Amino acid sequence: EVQLVESGGGLVRPGGSLRLSCAASGFAFSNYGMRWVRQAQGKGLEWVSTISGDGDITSYADSVKGRFTVSRDNAKNTLYLHLNNLDPEDTAVYYCAKRDGGRTELSCDYWGRGTQVTVSS
Repeated sequence: EVQLVESGGGLVRPGGSLRLSCAASGFAFSNYGMRWVRQAQGKGLEWVSTISGDGDITSYADSVKGRFTVSRDNAKNTLYLHLNNLDPEDTAVYYCAKRDGGRTELSCDYWGRGTQVTVSS
């Protein structure tokens, strides 16, 4: 079955960096675009980034543009998100998700369980 497993979250200081990983299995990974979505405590889902199946096209929310970088290694069936210059406002559970046929930024048919990122001094 399709599985998406995030890792790499944790506690970091403001201005610090972190790399999140998402291990994918159960589908032809390279054929699908992938997304990162986050949810702060008590808040709704916020789209973070999308990457095309081949990794050549990426997009970012304005709130993270210039600070976060999405990438993928299709040979390893792994999606990444590099978070740089972190701010406490980046504190959230970060989810990786597989795109479906929908057009909205939250259109996904499979989601991981998420990994917690906490930015605090």
